[in-house]
This record gives sequence, C-alpha cells and structure tokens, in this order.
Amino acid sequence: MIRHIVLIRFQRQVTEAEIATMFQALPKLAAKLGVLGFACGRSESPEQIERGYKHGFTIDFASWEALQAYADDPDHKEFGGQLVAHAEGGIDGILVFDLAVG
Repeated sequence: MIRHIVLIRFQRQVTEAEIATMFQALPKLAAKLGVLGFACGRSESPEQIERGYKHGFTIDFASWEALQAYADDPDHKEFGGQLVAHAEGGIDGILVFDLAVG
C-alpha cells in the first residue's frame, strides 16, 4: 500500500470554510479512483511543530500504479490547482510525501 501524504500551508486569508470546501473534492476523487482510504483536516498535534503546515490529507492507494492514475486524473489536477492557488507561496506551500506501507 502507498500512503500519499499532503501538507498545506494555506495563505492567511484563506478561511476554514474555504479549506473545508476544497477538501470536499476528496470523497469524489476517492470514489472515482477506488482508493483504500483517506482522511483530511487541520492538525491537532500537541507538539505544535507544524511549521505553518496546519492542514493536510492522506490517501491510501493499493499500488504505485494506482497513485499514478490519481496523479494523471483531470479532477485531481483541478483539485491540486485549487490547493496551489490558495497555498502560501503557491507550490512552495505544499509538501507531498509518498510512503510504502506494509
């Protein structure tokens, strides 16, 4: 399984409601692409060392090929474009980490 981890440092003026609206795209993408699971939201870490990356999501894929299908999907590209447009510094405000699990 591949866990796709995305952390976002949103621009200060982006509201929690706007972020929640953007994250509403995830269930649609998950259903369309048959992902194994996903979660999204705001950090609740007691350590508080997010370094500005206060929001994020994870998506679990069965394989690297499934992750690539997600990356190539037009709906994913639209969703990613919204994140970049609202992230502090554009793409520099987004951190992506893909981890083979199990």
